[in-house]
Amino acid sequence: MFTGIVTGLGTVRTVEPAGQGRDLRIVIATAWDTAGIALGASVACNGCCLSVVEKGEGTLAFNASAETLAKTTIGRWRPGTLVNLERALRLGDELGGHLVQGHIDGVGTVAAAIPEGGSTRWRIRPPPHLMPFIAPKGSVAVDGVSLTVNDVDADAFGVNIIPHTASVTSFGRIKPGDPVNIEVDLVARYLARLLDARS
Repeated sequence: MFTGIVTGLGTVRTVEPAGQGRDLRIVIATAWDTAGIALGASVACNGCCLSVVEKGEGTLAFNASAETLAKTTIGRWRPGTLVNLERALRLGDELGGHLVQGHIDGVGTVAAAIPEGGSTRWRIRPPPHLMPFIAPKGSVAVDGVSLTVNDVDADAFGVNIIPHTASVTSFGRIKPGDPVNIEVDLVARYLARLLDARS
């Protein structure tokens, strides 16, 4: 479980096949002190929960399965790709964002980035089946960043990114047309499931 508060910006160092299938092994360079991170620990990488399979001084390695690659942006990562990182939530930690599972619901597209006062209004176009889960003033995780939804229209939603968030996350580097991982609000997901089961 995570909060969507990014605590590190990593850089993909290598991407290579893992095993005999279509899985990938990804090594990410980080400024974190990796000595204190256990093998098997969960780390949200652009919002996707991955397990540490190997570590070095300033590096963490992860395996991504074919299923994960099919449902996230990870298959597009290349050496040099910047990745939002967050360690798993511990009991007693401050919940500064919202509850995020690290289970990506779909890949959306950045539709626009429009300056608005001291921030930037980003318009994100998710897969159509996710639109019912997104509500004004609700929460959404985009590339692992917990954000408040400011507006919703027929096929997109808007979020505002302040300069601080842009400087410590990948929002400072992404641009219109780029794909992004989207995880809808946990409560909205289960509420929809309960309503669907009753109908």
